[in-house]
Amino acid sequence: MMLWIGILVASVGCYLLKLAGLSLPQRVLDAPFARRAGVLLPIALLAALVAIQTFTDGQRLVVDARAAGLAAAVVALALRAPFLVVVVTAAAVTAGLRALT
Repeated sequence: MMLWIGILVASVGCYLLKLAGLSLPQRVLDAPFARRAGVLLPIALLAALVAIQTFTDGQRLVVDARAAGLAAAVVALALRAPFLVVVVTAAAVTAGLRALT
Protein backbone atom coordinates (compact mmCIF):
# COMPACT_ATOMS: atom_id res chain seq x y z
CA MET A 1 0.00 0.00 0.00
CA MET A 2 2.82 2.41 0.86
CA LEU A 3 4.36 1.80 -2.55
CA TRP A 4 1.17 2.93 -4.31
CA ILE A 5 0.96 6.03 -2.13
CA GLY A 6 4.53 6.90 -3.11
CA ILE A 7 3.75 6.34 -6.79
CA LEU A 8 0.64 8.53 -6.59
CA VAL A 9 2.47 11.32 -4.74
CA ALA A 10 5.31 11.25 -7.27
CA SER A 11 2.82 11.27 -10.16
CA VAL A 12 0.94 14.26 -8.78
CA GLY A 13 4.24 16.05 -8.15
CA CYS A 14 5.39 15.43 -11.73
CA TYR A 15 2.05 16.65 -13.08
CA LEU A 16 2.18 19.83 -10.98
CA LEU A 17 5.78 20.49 -12.05
CA LYS A 18 4.81 20.11 -15.70
CA LEU A 19 1.78 22.35 -15.16
CA ALA A 20 3.96 24.99 -13.50
CA GLY A 21 6.26 24.98 -16.53
CA LEU A 22 3.34 25.40 -18.90
CA SER A 23 1.85 28.18 -16.76
CA LEU A 24 4.91 30.43 -16.90
CA PRO A 25 4.39 33.70 -18.77
CA GLN A 26 6.12 33.96 -22.15
CA ARG A 27 8.28 36.87 -20.92
CA VAL A 28 9.88 34.57 -18.32
CA LEU A 29 10.64 31.95 -20.94
CA ASP A 30 12.12 34.58 -23.27
CA ALA A 31 14.54 35.88 -20.63
CA PRO A 32 18.21 35.38 -21.55
CA PHE A 33 18.89 33.33 -18.41
CA ALA A 34 16.02 30.95 -19.15
CA ARG A 35 17.18 30.50 -22.74
CA ARG A 36 20.78 29.76 -21.67
CA ALA A 37 19.62 27.35 -18.98
CA GLY A 38 17.36 25.59 -21.48
CA VAL A 39 20.31 25.05 -23.81
CA LEU A 40 22.97 24.14 -21.25
CA LEU A 41 21.02 22.12 -18.67
CA PRO A 42 20.44 19.01 -20.84
CA ILE A 43 24.15 18.96 -21.74
CA ALA A 44 25.16 19.09 -18.07
CA LEU A 45 22.69 16.38 -17.10
CA LEU A 46 23.88 14.08 -19.89
CA ALA A 47 27.52 14.65 -18.92
CA ALA A 48 26.73 13.81 -15.29
CA LEU A 49 24.91 10.64 -16.34
CA VAL A 50 27.83 9.54 -18.53
CA ALA A 51 30.32 10.21 -15.72
CA ILE A 52 28.29 8.27 -13.17
CA GLN A 53 27.73 5.31 -15.47
CA THR A 54 31.38 5.23 -16.55
CA PHE A 55 33.27 5.74 -13.32
CA THR A 56 31.11 4.12 -10.62
CA ASP A 57 30.30 0.58 -9.61
CA GLY A 58 27.69 0.64 -6.89
CA GLN A 59 29.06 2.90 -4.17
CA ARG A 60 32.70 3.06 -5.30
CA LEU A 61 34.68 4.81 -8.00
CA VAL A 62 36.36 2.59 -10.60
CA VAL A 63 38.41 3.03 -13.74
CA ASP A 64 37.93 0.06 -16.02
CA ALA A 65 37.20 -0.79 -19.65
CA ARG A 66 34.27 1.63 -19.70
CA ALA A 67 36.68 4.56 -19.31
CA ALA A 68 38.65 3.37 -22.34
CA GLY A 69 35.41 3.06 -24.30
CA LEU A 70 34.50 6.62 -23.33
CA ALA A 71 37.94 7.83 -24.40
CA ALA A 72 37.52 6.07 -27.76
CA ALA A 73 34.12 7.74 -28.17
CA VAL A 74 35.65 11.15 -27.45
CA VAL A 75 38.32 10.54 -30.08
CA ALA A 76 35.67 9.45 -32.59
CA LEU A 77 33.65 12.58 -31.83
CA ALA A 78 36.74 14.75 -32.23
CA LEU A 79 37.23 13.17 -35.67
CA ARG A 80 33.58 14.06 -36.45
CA ALA A 81 32.48 10.46 -36.88
CA PRO A 82 28.74 9.79 -37.25
CA PHE A 83 26.90 8.99 -34.02
CA LEU A 84 26.47 5.30 -34.85
CA VAL A 85 30.21 4.97 -35.47
CA VAL A 86 30.91 6.66 -32.12
CA VAL A 87 28.64 4.23 -30.27
CA VAL A 88 30.01 1.14 -32.06
CA THR A 89 33.59 2.29 -31.46
CA ALA A 90 32.99 2.78 -27.75
CA ALA A 91 31.25 -0.59 -27.45
CA ALA A 92 33.98 -2.39 -29.41
CA VAL A 93 36.81 -0.91 -27.33
CA THR A 94 35.00 -1.68 -24.09
CA ALA A 95 34.17 -5.25 -25.14
CA GLY A 96 37.69 -5.83 -26.44
CA LEU A 97 39.31 -4.71 -23.19
CA ARG A 98 36.89 -6.76 -21.12
CA ALA A 99 37.69 -9.80 -23.23
CA LEU A 100 41.42 -9.28 -22.67
CA THR A 101 41.17 -8.82 -18.89
